[in-house]
Amino acid sequence: MTSFVDLHCHWVPAIDDGARSVEAALAMLAGLKSAGFELVVATPHLRDGMFASSTHSIQAAYAKMLAYITRRDDMPAVALASEHYFDAINFERLRSGRGLPYVSYAFPDGAVQHSALDAATRSVLIELPQGPFPPQLEQRFGDLRRSGLRVVLAHPERQQPVWANNACLDPLLDAGALLLLDVCSLIGKYGRNAQRAAEALLDDGAYEAACSDAHRPDDIEQVCRAIDVLVQRAGRAEADRLLSTAPRAILQQIPTSQSI
Repeated sequence: MTSFVDLHCHWVPAIDDGARSVEAALAMLAGLKSAGFELVVATPHLRDGMFASSTHSIQAAYAKMLAYITRRDDMPAVALASEHYFDAINFERLRSGRGLPYVSYAFPDGAVQHSALDAATRSVLIELPQGPFPPQLEQRFGDLRRSGLRVVLAHPERQQPVWANNACLDPLLDAGALLLLDVCSLIGKYGRNAQRAAEALLDDGAYEAACSDAHRPDDIEQVCRAIDVLVQRAGRAEADRLLSTAPRAILQQIPTSQSI
């Protein structure tokens, strides 16, 4: 299996809790390419009060890395977005157009991935706080949708309310949110509760896509093992959808009229 698209990875160095150096970032990217990823989207944290990053500093750090990446032939293609911690600051930042949603990406092979996603809506990666969901969360997701942003919800299996009852995600799905699996949840990287939640959501077909959420070079071996587990549990066709077809569709934003 190849041609994977990673929608969530912390390879931009020295900007958050991800890669610490240029060398670590390049090792991560080379490892992900060897694992089958043709495109790896950098998604540094955008979380005021925890990380000193801003949209400007994230863009600057990413641009600096491009000079290193283009010198090597063992690198995947790369793109930039951000993991937006869902608080009042980022909610207003996104509604006012000052966030970092996914950009539309033209894949070199020209393959069009059919999808029911609205082409007029860009997708944005959202991380929820730990603990209870924020009040009126589905309404806030609806507000973002009306602003032209579709929520891609990072690692829902790691949210405590989901451990108790994953039906708590239903209103968010009704509001248009897409669930993004951190594949390493399937091998217990984040504890047994997250693993059980990931298994249940996967068995229910609730995930729209899957990602590495890698933070350092040592994570790549776990990502490879987790992909094997994903194939064993969900089947090769579903694994290919989660890692390739669906992420491509999220980035390509195919009109509903072309859906199948």
